[in-house]
Amino acid sequence: MPRPNASRLILSLVMLAGLLCACRDAGEGDYVNVTGRIFVFNYRIAQATYLLTLGKLRPLPDGAVLEATFENPAGGAPFVVRQKVWPMMEKITVESPPIKCVKADREYKVSMRLEDPGGKILQTIERTMISDVDQSVMPDKPLVVGPFYDANPDKGSGGNLSATCPA
Repeated sequence: MPRPNASRLILSLVMLAGLLCACRDAGEGDYVNVTGRIFVFNYRIAQATYLLTLGKLRPLPDGAVLEATFENPAGGAPFVVRQKVWPMMEKITVESPPIKCVKADREYKVSMRLEDPGGKILQTIERTMISDVDQSVMPDKPLVVGPFYDANPDKGSGGNLSATCPA
């Protein structure tokens, strides 16, 4: 039968090991991972965007910034979005400005940089996104306007945006 002091020592060591495991942050590895990525086609307002969701893997420093660079499907300069990442956020979403000329089954490049407040790069992520829908399904003008989604009196020719896109 163990002595009372030995039992306390064993119990203390087990509790200490549990606390060390629970509080451990090795400071290595990724801060976030990509949990979702889609193209959003909002036909009501005739607008398409990239949308990414990131999951937090470990604590982020206060003042961290996420910079996402999206390939421009219409050609030209890529779209760059910078946003502050709040430490308490478990999920992070980043959306591009409106895009045009998305083609189905074509790869589009997306890159992200997570920076600390001083601009030091903490993590980079490179991905490609593929749409299974062509933007030709979108109307050339919004179907609705205003905060109450009133029917657009100027719906245009009823054509689509793909007529103005590079081949």
